[in-house]
Amino acid sequence: MIGAPQPPRSCLARFIPDRMDVEQQKRTGWRDHGILVVATNDPRLGWPEREMINHLASKLFGQKAAKEASHG
Repeated sequence: MIGAPQPPRSCLARFIPDRMDVEQQKRTGWRDHGILVVATNDPRLGWPEREMINHLASKLFGQKAAKEASHG
């Protein structure tokens, strides 16, 4: 449409990746910085690994907030 508002433009837009490979970012974070990012529901983990992660996270950051009951 002629005269329609245009999306904002930035000279930095060419540096924004189209899609981020999350697993690669996790690997890089671990290898380069010693930062581990893991979801407790990752299917690659067994029960003992999930429990260990939950225990460590609770020790470092406190208990997770309780989920509210759904009254849908």
